[in-house]
Amino acid sequence: MPLPQSEIITSIVSRLFRIEEITWGDPQRDYIVRYRGVLLNADSAAAYDQLAEALRPLNVTPLFRVEDGRQTVFLAAGVIRPTPGKISTNIALFILTLLSVLFAGAMYSYRGEMPADFWGQIKTLILNLWVGWPFALSLLGILLAHEFGHYFAGRYHKTAVSLPYFIPFPGGMLGTMGAFINMKERPRNKRILLDIGIAGPLAGLVVAVPVLILGLALSKVGTIHNSYYIKQAGVGNACPNTAVVGQPYSCPGDDLMEGNSILYLSLKYLTHGQLLPAPAHYDTPPLLYWMRYIFTGSPIPVGGKDVLLHPVAMAGWAGILVTFLNLVPAGQLDGGHTLYALFGKRVDRVLPFILVALVALGFFWSGWWLWAALITFLGRAHAEPLDQITELDAPRKKLAALVLVIFILVLTPVPFTLF
Repeated sequence: MPLPQSEIITSIVSRLFRIEEITWGDPQRDYIVRYRGVLLNADSAAAYDQLAEALRPLNVTPLFRVEDGRQTVFLAAGVIRPTPGKISTNIALFILTLLSVLFAGAMYSYRGEMPADFWGQIKTLILNLWVGWPFALSLLGILLAHEFGHYFAGRYHKTAVSLPYFIPFPGGMLGTMGAFINMKERPRNKRILLDIGIAGPLAGLVVAVPVLILGLALSKVGTIHNSYYIKQAGVGNACPNTAVVGQPYSCPGDDLMEGNSILYLSLKYLTHGQLLPAPAHYDTPPLLYWMRYIFTGSPIPVGGKDVLLHPVAMAGWAGILVTFLNLVPAGQLDGGHTLYALFGKRVDRVLPFILVALVALGFFWSGWWLWAALITFLGRAHAEPLDQITELDAPRKKLAALVLVIFILVLTPVPFTLF
């Protein structure tokens, strides 16, 4: 770096930082210069903003760090200048997701004649796509609230984020695999990281809970039973079976039981006055039964009572599940952002315990093994803030504690089981 520019940069830094030691970078280092000392301003967040603004015209980005207990300022070459994305991509993906979710809603809502052949069934559902609107409106409303919670929090903190990208999943249980936004630049400090990370789950939950209460109010309580088919001569079987013509038969895995959380059980109790699904009889003391059922999803209480979910209730339940999955404390998930904001790089010590818990839960829902594999490879990637000197303030620590309580309330160890 030419001497005059080095003097200029050092002069700018010295306005906000009492410099005690200077180390200039070289080709083997990824910084221009490192300053060690003490910030002159107790408000480190404001000091970072002032320094970043002063260095921006010189195409330099400051990084605040703590090394060996000492405040350190690194200066890195370059400034991220995010460019707007193509909104046409967001719109196209949303339209495709809308159609896919409408199709899923039609599967739950259509009550007319249904052809026996697969393609005939698909055609019938497509022609009656509109009947899926209560499910689609409810689910997409929750997902939109979640993603725009992130988006508006980012905009509030002047952090560049993309509009939501929705992921269509035609033929899937929900018609979508959710949505995500891109953070186009690193958050300035842990406070901003926490705000952006938790804004989505909180906004989504604010919509999901009323939707679920409405859906449960529209749902009826009925008996849990397997779906049965009648063996007919000359007609294809729904699955291999040993029944003779005229006899009923069932197919293993043909029915689905949604998972339960403390929040979901509580809302079912609020709307229907009983803990559901209620077994025909308890084979253990009720407390032990519910602990076992929540964490293992078994045994399926066939013959007992449960809510027969209205499509709106199904969407509300899915919103609670999405909130839980996003709050899993790992990697780039919302829960991972929250944990990093609280503990910084020490979160890597927690990762092995998270993986062990997921592997254990995988014996009751195999999908957790896939999550464990993904987190093993991606769980150490964090949105590290530019300023790591600024810690969370007291209100945000309380907010993080609230998120932990919410995580426990929406914890769904077995998202669903087939029987």
